[in-house]
Amino acid sequence: MSCTVVVPTIGRPSLRTVLAALLDSIAGGPEPAPHEIIVVDDRPAHGAPLPLPDSGGRRIRVIRSGGRGPAAARNAGWRAAATEWVAFLDDDVVPDPDWTRRLAADLAGLPPKAAGSQGRVSVPMPDGRRPTDWERNTAGLARADWITADMAYRRGVLAELGGFDERFRRAYREDADLALRALAAGHDLVRGERHVTHPVRAAGFWASVRAQAGNADDVLMWRVHGPGWRARAGEGRGLLRRHVLTAAAGLAALAAAPAALRGSRAGTAAAALAAGGWALCTARFAVERIRPGPRTPGEVLKMAVTSAVIPPAAVGHRIRGLLAHRDARPWAGPWVVLFDRDDTLIRDVPYNGDPALVEPMPGARRALDRLRRHGVRIGVVSNQSGVAKGRITAGDVRRVNARVEELLGRIDVWEFCPHDGDDGCECRKPRPGMIERAVRRLGALPSDCAVIGDIGRDIEAAAAAGARGILVPTVRTRPAEIARALETAPDLRAAVELVLGRRTR
Repeated sequence: MSCTVVVPTIGRPSLRTVLAALLDSIAGGPEPAPHEIIVVDDRPAHGAPLPLPDSGGRRIRVIRSGGRGPAAARNAGWRAAATEWVAFLDDDVVPDPDWTRRLAADLAGLPPKAAGSQGRVSVPMPDGRRPTDWERNTAGLARADWITADMAYRRGVLAELGGFDERFRRAYREDADLALRALAAGHDLVRGERHVTHPVRAAGFWASVRAQAGNADDVLMWRVHGPGWRARAGEGRGLLRRHVLTAAAGLAALAAAPAALRGSRAGTAAAALAAGGWALCTARFAVERIRPGPRTPGEVLKMAVTSAVIPPAAVGHRIRGLLAHRDARPWAGPWVVLFDRDDTLIRDVPYNGDPALVEPMPGARRALDRLRRHGVRIGVVSNQSGVAKGRITAGDVRRVNARVEELLGRIDVWEFCPHDGDDGCECRKPRPGMIERAVRRLGALPSDCAVIGDIGRDIEAAAAAGARGILVPTVRTRPAEIARALETAPDLRAAVELVLGRRTR
């Protein structure tokens, strides 16, 4: 079968047995077997090896994606695949025993216009009692369109669309976004006959409150797909308007409280009216959640408390999304910007091994944050010949780099060359080795990368790797280097605008 199965995971201890059973089911399933199973380990740091079963002679490969979220993990998985089709499974589903055979049947003979095939998902509900609020919410997965609990795509279509939008850092909306982009591009998505079971995971008291973070992702969907995205994605109307009304009533009650406490009649009336409105809205919301459930004391208490907390949480995340995605554009695939470190992101201190001496260049944090808002991945490629000279150690370099992240925010990938100019390595700029490694680690191509630096060898390394180079001159940049550069910018802000201008227009 010309299909690779990709399973992203963060290695949750509670799911390791489920993951092992999932892999065992696929590896030991009936013929025809998938070409390969790729497990994408998305833990941000190296941990204990994932529990992989005996593959039965079938290939199970583990790759790492650096803790960048499920969208980035799935992108790393399909880019590592070499087959026509890529089937994505969540790490907590249980495929039927004949899943591999039915997958092959679902994909066989599909017309070229069919870009994706969705499997059937069922969520078992408890016997002998009504489901809880959390269980009912999970049951919605069985009715959802195009969810990656079990979804196969043609690899060529994934490449055409740029894969999953990595600005979705949670397991939420990234599958609907990809499906809407595929449909808008003229592709068809079909439903297959294979089947997986999605058990309900245990959830804590505040799970429904934490889920409100999805309101920020909804802003990104709205920005990218327009106001009618819910209908096109098969989504019902949300409760945000009611949550806004509830939160506004609660805020008005708090605002009027000081006047009421001072004995003001107007203040007392305003506080009472607002508090009453808040209480009615909250009570209605709580009753709607309690009525269909088991109505046990614990469930009733949870619904009562979280129904008061959810509206302000939802509104707060909505505001966060409006700020974070205020200038979002449609996803166009992985885009990487690699920076030189010294005199580009931070002031150059020769052979610096002291984190206390790190000083950001003017505007560096704002420039990086602007890239992050656009979903651009950020890396640093830096020559550090002081290691070869014995002036600093590799540990010193890493400590300085850690301080840079404290001041400038997360850097997705670091590469530094510890060699001297006469060592003949392939990584020291102007050679392209560091750029090629950094781009490969981020699952992108050099043609999807821009390199920003302050001297000629930064730009020469970019050209050697097949990437775009932008020079931001400083006092140590030679006039000849400026003259040779195809693109220059007066500062980091302008360099970032050059990158985004070409990317988004």
